[in-house]
Amino acid sequence: NAARDGHSAIGPRILVHGRIGDENGRAVTGALVEIWQANAGGRYRHRRDGYLAPLDRDFGGCGRVLTGADGSYSFRTIQPGPYPWPNGGNDWRPAHIHLSLFGHAFAQRLVTQLYFEGGPLMAHCPILGAVPTAGGRARLVATLDMERTESMDTVAWSFDIVLRGAAQTPFETRPEGL
Repeated sequence: NAARDGHSAIGPRILVHGRIGDENGRAVTGALVEIWQANAGGRYRHRRDGYLAPLDRDFGGCGRVLTGADGSYSFRTIQPGPYPWPNGGNDWRPAHIHLSLFGHAFAQRLVTQLYFEGGPLMAHCPILGAVPTAGGRARLVATLDMERTESMDTVAWSFDIVLRGAAQTPFETRPEGL
């Protein structure tokens, strides 16, 4: 993260973890998983983000990790905040994290988004609403994981990703994705 020595990012600390598998449940090992997200106030660290929420100088908003032998990955970050979306009159994006999965070749990249179970703005999100089936939308929602939650410190969220098949996670970068 971008935190200065002795400082930490503003916002609730979270752990996002899961497993990447194929349609037969086989682990996808050595895949590069990249995330990017808004800070707790709903602002991205990007020069073109004009939302009035302040930047958090101790939060970089991105990270990368390789999946393990069992296809697992995890990130420690902060809960992103929702933000207004200028494409509509009063549209808001719910709290979400973008994920990019890289395979073993440059052209193998899939992009998706993770939403948080119980998020009040999810029903109003035009992007999530573009996923044609309830099952597809459900596969974009991370579930609360109290087993991995750390007392008085970090809330854990579980988010598994399936690359192909009937239970495939919807991807923005596939013709059949969204």
